[in-house]
Amino acid sequence: MKTELLPADHAGIQKAAELLRQGEIVAIPTETVYGIAADATNGTAVKKIFEAKGRPQDNPLIVHIGDLAMAEGLVAEIPPRAQKLAEAFWPGPMTIIMPRGPRVCDEVCAGLDSVGIRMPSHPVVREFFRLGAVPFAAPSANLSGSPSPTNAQDVLSDMNGRLPLILDGGESQVGVESTVISVAGDQPILLRPGYITKEQMEAVLGEEVLLSLAILEKLKEGERPRSPGMKYKHYAPKANITILKGSLAQFADHVKKAADQPGVWCLCFDGEEKLLPVPCVTYGIKGDGVSQAHELFRSLRELDEKGAQTVYARCPELDGVSMAVYNRLIRAAAFRVVEL
Repeated sequence: MKTELLPADHAGIQKAAELLRQGEIVAIPTETVYGIAADATNGTAVKKIFEAKGRPQDNPLIVHIGDLAMAEGLVAEIPPRAQKLAEAFWPGPMTIIMPRGPRVCDEVCAGLDSVGIRMPSHPVVREFFRLGAVPFAAPSANLSGSPSPTNAQDVLSDMNGRLPLILDGGESQVGVESTVISVAGDQPILLRPGYITKEQMEAVLGEEVLLSLAILEKLKEGERPRSPGMKYKHYAPKANITILKGSLAQFADHVKKAADQPGVWCLCFDGEEKLLPVPCVTYGIKGDGVSQAHELFRSLRELDEKGAQTVYARCPELDGVSMAVYNRLIRAAAFRVVEL
């Protein structure tokens, strides 16, 4: 299959929307990361996503809509909590897990009785829907397990020959996937942290949002993922990553002991590279989760491009947007974390 890379102008968006209606898959930009889209009501089309990515079948997908009316039939109901969150944060980088409706195909839900719904804010996606795009399921547009792509060239490096069209809409603004919150049960539960934080959601809902243990830990053996990004090693470059928790001085001392080994690199915060004894790639400002989220996946891909074999990573904070960064980084590191 030949993969076409087109600018996300009117003609490109129109072509992508037509391919989607024909049961094809296309890669498109969103405000979070680039995604591979397929008609969420067409099981045959959705299967093409799993094939293109090499994605496990038990990993559910998120359905993207252009307005709330489009959710009709995709969800059994819109609970009051979901209505509040949608009014506050949609369009935007938030996915709300709700009871599943009859229109969404089985392949999207991975056997669950719930479905994740998101209304993106990216202007390309808004135009996509204006030109008649159907509700679409879309995970990140990368090979399963590798860092999510935040620009069209990174999509092409993973997906060339695997899908017919990639729309180039420039760099993704946020840089990590959407916040995922479930309102399908008795209490709201944060399943995947993102740009919209636990604290922001609690302010809107007026109640505590519980944290899924799987945000910071591995899923228990046999436990089913209720959201993308919960179960498998994700977001990982080819190098082995270890997160080191401690001060910059402790970090430097630890890395110094491995400095004479081949292929050792650091993933550190902006400005710290001058103080470390091995080559470095930076991923944002210390204490600034927004800048770290924006740069993380591109930085992980840069480590591959530079041939890194062993990577020691500085540890982000565990609150606000930084929680999303830590959640992605521990999965990239296969949960290798060392307390210094």
